[in-house]
Amino acid sequence: MQRRALLGSLLAAPALLPCRAAQAQAQAPAALTVFAAASLQDALKAQDAAWRAAGGAPLRLSFASSSVLARQIEQGARADLFASADEPWMDYLQQRGLIRPETRAPVLGNTLVLVAPADQPAPVAPAGIAARLGAGGRLAVGDPAHVPAGRYAEQALAQLGLWDALRPRLARAENVRAALLLVERGEAPLGIVYGTDAAASDRVAVVGRFPAGSHPPITYPFALTREAAPGAGALLAFLKGPQAAPGWRRAGFSLPE
Repeated sequence: MQRRALLGSLLAAPALLPCRAAQAQAQAPAALTVFAAASLQDALKAQDAAWRAAGGAPLRLSFASSSVLARQIEQGARADLFASADEPWMDYLQQRGLIRPETRAPVLGNTLVLVAPADQPAPVAPAGIAARLGAGGRLAVGDPAHVPAGRYAEQALAQLGLWDALRPRLARAENVRAALLLVERGEAPLGIVYGTDAAASDRVAVVGRFPAGSHPPITYPFALTREAAPGAGALLAFLKGPQAAPGWRRAGFSLPE
């Protein structure tokens, strides 16, 4: 009798394992999907680690140009939170009813800098950009037609009276990190990127800074999408809050006053 009871308990025990696994899976928070501008890549990965350490849900991070991400959301791509590198692409989604406008907030700020390969750190004044490019060199930028960093670069160069001369010499990249990569590899002697992108790379040197007045303020609005899961609000609050602030500052971003 004792042997039969023992055998019965052993046979019954494995049946409990799938049930417990299913319960644990049901209790685990569902993953949240974040569509974020390419320039947020390093900083947001660090925030992901801090968020999870605080008990937050797993994150699925997708990085690209803000324009690409906005159009993907418009075409039905599933995202819980959109972090744009400029206001116009957030406007684009808001005008189409694809974000929750009451959640929209300017979370971060940035600067615009001129970079060169790290072994060529000599400063360059804006008026000297063409000379530094040489006969065949190109100026790496995010494509101004759809990349926020490229649009800021165009505005700054236009304000400084340099756009018409430099426009034919642009190496137009699909996003600001791709523009940075062209300079890192030495494929472009100069590039215009965000200050945080330059700070994230040890293969470029900042050789010039564009005055804040030469372009509109660089702001990063965040918002929940129309289809955001219930837990996404807590994530947005975390990214805007005091726990995330030190990480943003370490990456070189400025925070709203």
